[in-house]
Amino acid sequence: MNMNNKASHANPRIAVLLPCYNEGKAIAAVVHAFAVTLPAADIYVYDNNSSDDTYVEAKKAGAIVRQEFAQGKGHVVRRMFADIDADIYVMADGDGTYDTPSTPKLIETLINEQLDMVIGTRAGNDKAYRAGHQFGNRLFNWVLKLTFNSHFTDIFSGFRVFSRRFVKSFPALSTGFDIETELSVHALEMAIPTREVPTPFHDRIAGTESKLSTFKDGFRILWRMCILF
Repeated sequence: MNMNNKASHANPRIAVLLPCYNEGKAIAAVVHAFAVTLPAADIYVYDNNSSDDTYVEAKKAGAIVRQEFAQGKGHVVRRMFADIDADIYVMADGDGTYDTPSTPKLIETLINEQLDMVIGTRAGNDKAYRAGHQFGNRLFNWVLKLTFNSHFTDIFSGFRVFSRRFVKSFPALSTGFDIETELSVHALEMAIPTREVPTPFHDRIAGTESKLSTFKDGFRILWRMCILF
């Protein structure tokens, strides 16, 4: 991983990226969890036209809150990658399903093995997935293996750690939930050093629901794979 100097390698600037849409009931807990786990990190919440109090709750929790008005997770991630300057980037969702205490392990893996992307694969809680999402994840992992010789087992995981080199060279094209697919294909096609690390996967915080549409977003993801192929 490219660091500017020895000091930055010893004390890398870490940015936590939380793209959010209507996560007002969960986002404060997620921000607090990252603040405890990574006390020196800057925590960014990008609100994507939420109709609830996501912006207010994130601000109250101490996050750096900004807005992205182009609707879709891909638009948010593209803006985050362009705007934010750091040495290491931690990306997660604002729904509380990813295991925040696993983040230091992902970061250590990135640094110690000189990688550019580490994916926190979701393990140990199939009940947290809708049945359609489970099937879709298995199907698209298989399709990616056939088309791009993929070694990934969970291409839809939004829990990822990146080097600065990856973030600043990623040519984001996706607009929605196909962003994780594009991140994975980019790593495969450019032979970027990556690794998967199993992490616990939690139930969504009560009162929240997934924004992923099984069929609509499934077709979008398949189309993105075709375009990239």
